Amino acid sequence: MSTEENKSLVRRYVEQILNRGNMAVADELLAPDYKRYTSPTAVPLTVDVQKQRLAGIRAAFPDWHLTVEDMIAEGDRVAFRATIRGTHMGVFQNVAPTGKQVTVSALDIVRIEKGKFIEHWGGPDLLNLLQQLGAVVAPGTERK
Repeated sequence: MSTEENKSLVRRYVEQILNRGNMAVADELLAPDYKRYTSPTAVPLTVDVQKQRLAGIRAAFPDWHLTVEDMIAEGDRVAFRATIRGTHMGVFQNVAPTGKQVTVSALDIVRIEKGKFIEHWGGPDLLNLLQQLGAVVAPGTERK
């Protein structure tokens, strides 16, 4: 696929899945062996776990909306920077609904193979999001 086709695929993912919550499109856009990396130390998420994760975010922020600010493509990869806005109406990361409106940034990189997402890295600035909700974020224990 061309870089423009890859960018179009990412735009469709953002609009249909992230902005509209249309999880049925996930099976069209995500390869069966898709891997979603949310952290360098966490086990990558599968398609089903990613769909559950996104449904949980949408339940906590029903008006969750990404605006893509920048998108760059080269070869089989697309990188994009987005601004996310939403209202905290459901439990998120053990934080009870606050009704607060949040605005956070996200940086993502997607690798596309045969017209589907095969690998996906990055995501929203969760620390900033939790701070906007008033959550107390304690330092974790260091992994050795």
